[in-house]
Amino acid sequence: MSDKDDLFAYDEDDSVAFIQNYLPQELKGKFSNDDISYIVDLIYDFYDSKGYLDNDNDDETNVEIDEEELIKYVVKNAKKDGVGKFEPDDITFIVQGELEYCNSLNMFD
Repeated sequence: MSDKDDLFAYDEDDSVAFIQNYLPQELKGKFSNDDISYIVDLIYDFYDSKGYLDNDNDDETNVEIDEEELIKYVVKNAKKDGVGKFEPDDITFIVQGELEYCNSLNMFD
């Protein structure tokens, strides 16, 4: 499958469902689908702000994502936007769930 096909395989609704299933039992029901969708949007805003989504990046370039910085970005922006006060530990599971969803699509290969 080509890289273009991988991008088209990504489905936001599937991502949200995957993350809902990925969350540990104690977090199930804590986040609505809209909450997760918003957080995933913030994740990609963070990637974009760091230039990770630029087409100029060489395919051979390994991008190291600072997960702690990403989580702080999500928590700060959610609070600023008035969407909610999320705990960093809870956001960690959503970030990891999104990464696992992308891995399941072989987006990083």
